Amino acid sequence: MTDVSPPVEPTSSRKMPSWVPRAVAVFWMGFIGTLVFRFVFHRLNNLLILLLVSLFIALALEPAVNRLVSKGRGRRSSTGLIIVAVVLVVLTFVGAVGTVVGQQVADLLSNSEKYVNDTVKLINDTFNSHIDPAAVNVKIADPNGPVQQFINSQQDNAFKVSVQALGVLFQMFSVLLFSYYLVADGPRLRRVICSRLRPDRQRKVLDAWELAITKTGGYLYSRALLAVLSSFFHWIVFQAIGAPAPIAMALWVGFVSQFLPVIGTYLAGILPVVLTFIESPLKALIIIGFIAVYQQIENYLFAPKITARTLELHPALAFGGAIAGGAVLGPVGAILALPAVAMAQALVSSWGTRHDVIDDPLTLLPLEKVKRQKRLLKKSTK
Repeated sequence: MTDVSPPVEPTSSRKMPSWVPRAVAVFWMGFIGTLVFRFVFHRLNNLLILLLVSLFIALALEPAVNRLVSKGRGRRSSTGLIIVAVVLVVLTFVGAVGTVVGQQVADLLSNSEKYVNDTVKLINDTFNSHIDPAAVNVKIADPNGPVQQFINSQQDNAFKVSVQALGVLFQMFSVLLFSYYLVADGPRLRRVICSRLRPDRQRKVLDAWELAITKTGGYLYSRALLAVLSSFFHWIVFQAIGAPAPIAMALWVGFVSQFLPVIGTYLAGILPVVLTFIESPLKALIIIGFIAVYQQIENYLFAPKITARTLELHPALAFGGAIAGGAVLGPVGAILALPAVAMAQALVSSWGTRHDVIDDPLTLLPLEKVKRQKRLLKKSTK
């Protein structure tokens, strides 16, 4: 019996599986698409940030616009009126602070020798040193010295600073324009979005939109209220110690410290400390001490009560969200992080079924603990 086996096909005549060309094509298409997406996203990064800031401003302004519309005013005119009012307030605030800074800088340049003598005298008296103020003034006035060389080098950057300032103004104008259209045509935009969804999906989208408006408005309301409180108490201290321009400096500290989370307090305190240090280092130390004390009072007394009634945001989430937003988008992300985290917390809390919490010492809030102790005391006395 002979062994008959099927002929073996040569290796060179085997065909490539049909799915291999498609897999290679899909791989290269995905790779090229990823590169194109990264390139486009990098180019549109600034535009996306402007749109994000515009959306935040639009959500914050919409309650005020809706209130004016309910009184019979047109939506476009109401939006324009609110935006113009906000711009005027911001320009007045920046102009007041800028005027104070300009006056102090001019005074420092015209009386630099006097301030140097006073500073050197304070250092000598405090640290028992023997620095010659005349020698310090000579080094400052020396055209080949480091101080004058630094001033001359900064003059070369004046044109760059001017161009950057124009760029910032253009970006601010773009943000205001986007915000105007988002608010003025808000109902039309929501109708376009909802027209593509089923009725049940439309209700969810509108509820989420309303929640975003509520949380953003609550964020601005809480920040503004804390800023007013901070400005008032800082004005009392600045006025009492005779700091320069106490009202303008108090407003600067109050609003910058509230609308720049985490680092706002320290950035806001630099300006009044520097301006006051020029006149009196002792007053500057008093300001530093008060800012540190007031920050603790605000963190443990004012902020929890005000934030709980507006944002209902856990302090740990607020702190972590501000750090994460700052790491992703810088100062803009730190500002937008709090209302975003508040919206996310509200959306997550609305999911699923909620149950009553059992009565246990580990789950009682401080007020509930007090009420429980009073009830137990009444029962024991009966």
